[in-house]
Amino acid sequence: MISTSQGRLQDRRPLSIIDIGSNSIRLVVYEGLARSPTTLFNEKMLAGLGRGIVSTGKLDPEAVTRSMEEFRRFRALSEQAGAERMYVLATAAAREAVNGPDFIHRAEDVLKTEVQVLSGRQEAHYSALGVISGFHPANGIAGDLGGGSLELVDVDGEAIGDGITLPLGGLRLQDMAKNSLAQAAKIARDELAKAKLLKGGQGRPFYAVGGTWRNLARLYMEMTSYPLSVMHHYEIGIDSAANFLKQVAKGEIEKIRGIEGVSKNRRSLLPYGAIVLQEIMAAMQPSKIIVSALGVREGFLYSLLDKAEQKADPLISASEELARLRSRSVTHAHELVEWTGKTFAAFGIEETVDEARYRQAACLLADIGWRAHPEYRGKQSLNIIAHASFIGVDHPGRAFLALANAYRHEGIFNESIAPEIKALATPRYIERARVLAAVMRVVYLLTAAMPGVMPRLKWERRGNGVLALVLPASLADLYGERPAGRLAQLARVTNRRLVLAVEGGPTMPAK
Repeated sequence: MISTSQGRLQDRRPLSIIDIGSNSIRLVVYEGLARSPTTLFNEKMLAGLGRGIVSTGKLDPEAVTRSMEEFRRFRALSEQAGAERMYVLATAAAREAVNGPDFIHRAEDVLKTEVQVLSGRQEAHYSALGVISGFHPANGIAGDLGGGSLELVDVDGEAIGDGITLPLGGLRLQDMAKNSLAQAAKIARDELAKAKLLKGGQGRPFYAVGGTWRNLARLYMEMTSYPLSVMHHYEIGIDSAANFLKQVAKGEIEKIRGIEGVSKNRRSLLPYGAIVLQEIMAAMQPSKIIVSALGVREGFLYSLLDKAEQKADPLISASEELARLRSRSVTHAHELVEWTGKTFAAFGIEETVDEARYRQAACLLADIGWRAHPEYRGKQSLNIIAHASFIGVDHPGRAFLALANAYRHEGIFNESIAPEIKALATPRYIERARVLAAVMRVVYLLTAAMPGVMPRLKWERRGNGVLALVLPASLADLYGERPAGRLAQLARVTNRRLVLAVEGGPTMPAK
């Protein structure tokens, strides 16, 4: 019997996926099947199964031997982590090699379960589902660059266009070009000419999936001193990326600041990844490059969800989970979502779809730092939120969530809060974060972070443009100077005339 701590969601049943790629083999154990999956355990080996497959037609024999040993370990780790089901997916190298069937048979004997060898179309489909699951919504061309192949597919909301598989994976391209970067560029250009779907992506984002492209993005982050080391939804402008990719495509990677952050095993493939990305940009002319941390594995998980679960907002789902795990009352968090929506409406504050989503998520996350020392609740909350494994949120949105929580704890007029995070947010998001934090600072003094009070509070319009926060008579004892003082802060940040009142009783100006 496996015992789980209260830091785990008790209604989840772990499952694992082993992903057998042309370059790497990875085991990921997930806490359970969920709209926003959480990783319990993650381990990778760079096996290089597809190395030399162009010349030999076979999987690398040494890599096969090493893989079988790793499969034993992965199966044991999956069982140790309590995974009730293990899925095994194999991609380009295993499906194309002459000795692929024998390799799969041996792998099934070791893993004691079926290995699903994905076709190129299936691989493109699951990769597209991974992108769809990670963005809200996705609309562009998704490209998944592995060691053996490149999958390209058009995604638009939940719609998936026809996908194409090209032999442009890093290891394969290196082999086909015989280590010549100039020849690799010509091969990539010729192969990508077959991808007619790229023309339909003009002016839309390109979603970059796969370890080589993530390492390129990480290197670019280091080179540009980007302040948030979160890969998912990291956006790179086309013009700003061009010179960087040109330098990497020449093989001049050891001169780039931050190269030490990329493992030596990965470095040799970076120029080939840069070449393929350059040629995609030339053929597609996208609006920007967006990095996706989700791909085939997450797309496969997403396919196991029912339709209702697939339609759930992944950011709200993850925020709800953190509220369940860390807040004093998840019911209070939900009341805060409802009440801030009514407050924004009363104040005439209009929200875009994403702004409303981000406000809801910020409310669900508002109390996750309560166990920290009071002097550090804001900093700890900001750090957790800014670096959480959220999906369905871009980096400016992440900054909004983190700042709203920091302002809530450290004061809405504190200009010293996290300048590096503020640099990611738009001026509108910074102002919205202050307003939302100011509302939270009022209401937490009236509720003591417990449910039942907020649904009974209401806003009333009084004469001369005054807006009153009205407590019912039964809650009159909550009336006082401290909440009135916080209401004054809200009045200042919103430029409105506010008062605190008791129904049928006294009124106190915010001051």
